Amino acid sequence: MQPINSRVVMISGAARGIGLAIARELAEHGFRLSLGARDIKMLEAHFGLQSDQVHYAHYDAYDPASAESWVSSAVDRFGRIDALVNNAGLGEQVSLMDDNDEALDRLWAVNVKGPLRMTRLCMPHLEASLSGRIVNLASMSGKRVRNSFVGYNMTKFAVMGLTHTTRHVAWEKGVRATAICPSFVRTEMSSYTNKVSPDDMIQPDTLASLVRTAIELPNNAAMAEMLVNCRLEDTL
Repeated sequence: MQPINSRVVMISGAARGIGLAIARELAEHGFRLSLGARDIKMLEAHFGLQSDQVHYAHYDAYDPASAESWVSSAVDRFGRIDALVNNAGLGEQVSLMDDNDEALDRLWAVNVKGPLRMTRLCMPHLEASLSGRIVNLASMSGKRVRNSFVGYNMTKFAVMGLTHTTRHVAWEKGVRATAICPSFVRTEMSSYTNKVSPDDMIQPDTLASLVRTAIELPNNAAMAEMLVNCRLEDTL
């Protein structure tokens, strides 16, 4: 495994919420970062101008060309990619009987096709690392169903399938994939609920530390899934 201060991590959706917390956590521990977001000015507001440690790129999960450009620019800047954090996500609420194919297409494009595309583009570089890491921000909604939001739930189950397929395909090349599955996190995406108070929700900084753990674990101690609850649930 490469020394931590030489490892390069790509993080999608890094301008706010969980992605921002992950970027701050990894920066504090010396990782070099390539941060993808739709609004680069928001990244600059949080981290200042680009530096030897931090690289910014426009990334829109709807746009395949932006993914290709981001990966290419990250390699140009750092010469390597050691880890990918697929964090960007969409939380549109589409219930079972809603006739809204457009919203379903948006959810599928951002939550499933986006991570799959980034995984494919980064894989040669992750294999070259010999200790490549992929962390997919999934959800407890990809492990069980507690609401009627069929579109979101379907995409998060798909992310679990992506994670486990990646594990099987890339294991022998030293790449490890982990799905982190939180319940309610204190972000804008969870603002719709009154089931849990904001103070009782999982904090983004907590998830960020779990992401760092998944990246730092050695090849012989990989975690396929991390289930993270803020309230008691039956064991899955």
